[in-house]
Amino acid sequence: MKFRIVVEYDPETKSFAAFCPELAGCCSAGDTEEEALANAKEAICLYLEPTSLRLRPDDKVFEVEVPA
Repeated sequence: MKFRIVVEYDPETKSFAAFCPELAGCCSAGDTEEEALANAKEAICLYLEPTSLRLRPDDKVFEVEVPA
C-alpha cells in the first residue's frame, strides 16, 4: 500500500517535517529530507499497527481488506 508524504523545510529549526495527509495525526521529522522520509515511513507503520482491544463477550470483530 502506498501513502503520500508531504515534507516541509522549517528554516527556524533547520529541520524537515513530514506528514501523511491520508492518516490524521501521522507525522514525523528529521534533520535531513531523507531522515524525515524514513521517520515518516516508520510512523505510518506504527500508526497502522493493530492495537489490543477490550471486548465484551457479545462483541464481534471483523477484518476488512481495502484495495491498494
